[in-house]
Formats: sequence, structure tokens, C-alpha cells
Amino acid sequence: MRHSLLPLTRRAMLRRTVETAAFGLGCSAFARLLAAPQSRGFKIGGCDWSLGKRGDPTALDVAKQIGLDGVQIDFGTVGNNMRLRTPEHQQAYREAMRRTGLVVSSMALCEMNEVPLKSDPRAAVWLDQSVDVCRVMGLPLVMTASFGRGDLDMSHTTEIDHFVKVLRDVAPKAEKLGIIIGLENYLSAGDNRKILDRVGSPAVKVYYDVGNSTDKGRDVAQEIRALGKLICEFHAKDGPHMLGKGRIDFQKVRRAMDDVGYSGWIQLEAAHPHGLVPDYTAHARYLKSIFPATV
Repeated sequence: MRHSLLPLTRRAMLRRTVETAAFGLGCSAFARLLAAPQSRGFKIGGCDWSLGKRGDPTALDVAKQIGLDGVQIDFGTVGNNMRLRTPEHQQAYREAMRRTGLVVSSMALCEMNEVPLKSDPRAAVWLDQSVDVCRVMGLPLVMTASFGRGDLDMSHTTEIDHFVKVLRDVAPKAEKLGIIIGLENYLSAGDNRKILDRVGSPAVKVYYDVGNSTDKGRDVAQEIRALGKLICEFHAKDGPHMLGKGRIDFQKVRRAMDDVGYSGWIQLEAAHPHGLVPDYTAHARYLKSIFPATV
């Protein structure tokens, strides 16, 4: 499915985004945040797959029970024909936002872990379509996942070349619509910068996961400072640990974010060894103590 869209200025896109969000939420906190971009603060959300509701609008009900501000949603799977492309599923999310008062903050292409953007032409089509869906739903960002079969290796030049070409092809549309494509992967800050330099578009940035970088033995705070404004959003997890009780010092993460001027969404993708609702409630409370709504 493709949408016939005229290019919009960024100002027009922001206005349309607010209008779309307001339709779903009725003067929500999301709309207020977009209306006042000069105010700095954080929002704590959750990934719908981590909430046990991948591609299910009731993820917002679970998020509300936990005390989150919103949800990052999955675009779909091969099995459900990438169903977020359908107006019916998009409307179901609008109704869930209106019902809960929470927001859908961004979108993710998790199926790219199985159908890689680096090699499979289907993934390139989905990325292009996901930008259109972001436009229709008033979402500012779509994340591309590159793990499992989609894992990126800079020594595999043919795959990296293809990955870069797909991003170059889609980036102009994303720029015109004011939508960010966020790359999540296991690459270092330096290697991500190399890819971004080759793509050469302000619409393509890094979706940074503090847990992934920690798993690879990297200094998270150092990487955040190295990437700076190239980071579009964050995932928060720490392997099997409860946040604040494992390997990652989130106070240091906050200081690094402050140094690069980051504010916005931090999405929970953490473990829940004692149960989803109690552990995610604790995770949310912990993160909000370090990353408040206003700074």
C-alpha cells in the first residue's frame, strides 16, 4: 500500500502531527510537547513487544496500568501482512490513545530482524511504506531493527552497500515529511557514524540502546557523547537485571544525555523477572526519578 502525498515543510508537518495527535487524544500531553519544543524533559514509554502486546493496541492499556507515558509500536509481521499499513489498524490505535490518554510515540520495524534491510527487497518496501504510515498517524520516527539475521557487519561490504543504498532511496521522502529513520544495531558509535556519513541525510539517525552497547562491552556514556545529536531516541534495558541494579549507571547516562542536549523518549525494553506489571512499574518509577518530565 502506498499513499499519494505532497511534500510538506517541516513547520507544516509539525502542525499536521499535532492535529493528528489531538484527533486521537484530545489535547494530549503529546500534543503539548510538540507545541512547545523549547521545553526540555523526558518521556518514559515501553515497547509493545516487551509489554507482551506486539502489534496490539491494548499495549496502551498495559502501559497505563504501569504508569508509562506512551508506547512504541511494531509495524507488523510477515504473518499478519504488516498490518499497521491498514487504516483499520491505525484507527484502532487512535481509539486506544483516546481511551487511555497515552500516546503512540514511535514505530519499529522489528520484522527486519528476520527479513533484513541489508539484503531482502521486502524490507526496503516496508521502510518506504512505514514513512507513509508515520505521516498518516502523526508519528515522528520509525526504527529499523538490525539483529538476528539482520545483524550488520562492516566487513560485509556488499550488505552494507545495499543497506546504505536503501536508506539513501527512502531518506528524501522522510526529509520532506519531517520523519526520522532511526537505526538500531550492534555497531559502535564510530561505525554508525560511517553509515550516516554515507547516507548523508538529516532524516537518518541512530536509535541508541544502552543495553545493546553494554552487551558489547562499550562505554555507553562515551558513545552517547560521540554520537551527540545523531541520536534520535533511546531504548533502556540492562540484560537480565532490574534497572539500577545491574551493570549500567543511569546517572552517568543522564549526564551524557545532558552533555549532548538530548530530551524526549526513553523506551523500556527491560527484563521483568518478577512479573511484567510489577517490574515495569518499578522500572518506570526508577527512570522517572532520573529522567523527569521537565528539566
